[in-house]
Amino acid sequence: VQLQASGGGAVRPGDSLRLSCAASGRTFSDYAMAWFRQAPGKEREFVGVISGSGGATVYADSVKGRFTLSRDNAKNTMLLQMNSLKPEDTAVYYCAVDIQGILAAIDDEYDYWGQGTQVTVSS
Repeated sequence: VQLQASGGGAVRPGDSLRLSCAASGRTFSDYAMAWFRQAPGKEREFVGVISGSGGATVYADSVKGRFTLSRDNAKNTMLLQMNSLKPEDTAVYYCAVDIQGILAAIDDEYDYWGQGTQVTVSS
């Protein structure tokens, strides 16, 4: 499985961004897909995960109500809509796949990772 993350950029507080993760693999709809992020000097942290069907999502408390996950299995793509961005959302964002379809919040559970896309929120 190969993952390609895109959509990052530099925005101001309160702005929105949409990240995309494109995946290869014939059984994409079986995979749980997640976003993690890592800020400078900090450990990688869980952002959210979406089930293979797209019917279930789990979010970190820090982004709940502001970020929304979705996926288009026909296009092998997962999206992260980020609204009301804050400076503390600044990080490199990574998408990841759990081929067993488990909705995990621990990065060790994930089998494949994308290369990361930078999100910077600053006034």
